[in-house]
Amino acid sequence: MAERSLHRTAGAPPDVRVPLLIRFGSHAWLLPALLYGTIMLIGLCTPPSVQMGNWLVLVPFVAAAVCSPAATAALGVLVVATNRLVNATWPTAHLRPEDFALEIAAVLVATVVAALRVQARDYTERVQSAAKATRQVVLRPVPPGWGGVDSAARYLAANVEAQVGGDFYDVVDSPHGARVLLGDVQGKGLPAVSTAASLVGTFREVGWHEADLATVAARLEHRLGRQNRLQAQLGETEERFATAVVIAFPHDGSSHIDMLNFGHEGPLVIGGREAGVRRLPQEQGPPLGMAELAGGLPSVRRVALGRDETVLLVTDGVTEARDRAGEFFPLRRWLEGVAADHPAGIAPAALLPLLVEAVLNHTDGHLSDDAALLAVRVASAEGIGTSAGGAGTSAEDAGPPAGGAGAAT
Repeated sequence: MAERSLHRTAGAPPDVRVPLLIRFGSHAWLLPALLYGTIMLIGLCTPPSVQMGNWLVLVPFVAAAVCSPAATAALGVLVVATNRLVNATWPTAHLRPEDFALEIAAVLVATVVAALRVQARDYTERVQSAAKATRQVVLRPVPPGWGGVDSAARYLAANVEAQVGGDFYDVVDSPHGARVLLGDVQGKGLPAVSTAASLVGTFREVGWHEADLATVAARLEHRLGRQNRLQAQLGETEERFATAVVIAFPHDGSSHIDMLNFGHEGPLVIGGREAGVRRLPQEQGPPLGMAELAGGLPSVRRVALGRDETVLLVTDGVTEARDRAGEFFPLRRWLEGVAADHPAGIAPAALLPLLVEAVLNHTDGHLSDDAALLAVRVASAEGIGTSAGGAGTSAEDAGPPAGGAGAAT
């Protein structure tokens, strides 16, 4: 049975694709028990035969795939006892001694297989726990109303075992307004995760202190350069770069946002039925880590934004998600349909669950790359409360708590 990848967002309602057999949990023994009952029923309705008795050997092997070693062994003993009973009751069954030896060997093999499967499952769970702990450093939860914006985020892992990659995001509540970051580090593995963590940690500190986004850009660029030098001293031969978008929402309620784009695909703005969907400036500057080679950092762009418009930022795990036929996920066309269905606009907390479900349906639950999604819009006046840097309203948590160094509150 084919298993779909598990895509879980920690701290959020589970929008995961769980393998069918895992859903049974402690009731998994019902499947081999049902097989046993079916074979017995057929055997009672037909003349006793060696072939029907030997079909029972399938029961412990099915149990090995879904049950614990103890349950597998118990079902195996039941199969051997049943065949012994059949042989004693119906001498015409003609079960030979080697048939019983084969059954016993099958039960022993099935029990060993069940034990190995349980060990593999436990190992995978330990790897997942370690990956979640690592991800906590990069992807912390966003409190409700953080920075006076409504926000929602999701992280979809392409690798069910790792559940962590170089995609990153954050929302910082600063005295200058909410600062939003989303990006993707080139490459995979722990070096990419380490680079993402360093950039997020720097952003949490600099985004809070610095009023000028150009200074924020320079500090991020400098941080990635130092990170690459550190990795080189540790034996890493490949320099990393990262595409990213930084957006600043002013606290004064102005109908605009300031943004920096470091070689990333431009965010999409979703308005109501009349406004539709539009794309913000994209790829206006080189990726982080390449400014010196490409002629400098990107300039700050100011863009108008209505209070009912939601900004959606995603990494290429979404835009390059393919279906079985190799077709990319039609993100903009899908968003245009959402805008048409929500004439007054759609909140981030309502948008992202719909988008995650659409992406997973498009790919049948199998992403080829990790994906980070972040949706943000200006908070409604009645939802604004007080926080460390100013105002706040509802936001959807996208990851377990993180205590990364340099996190500013």
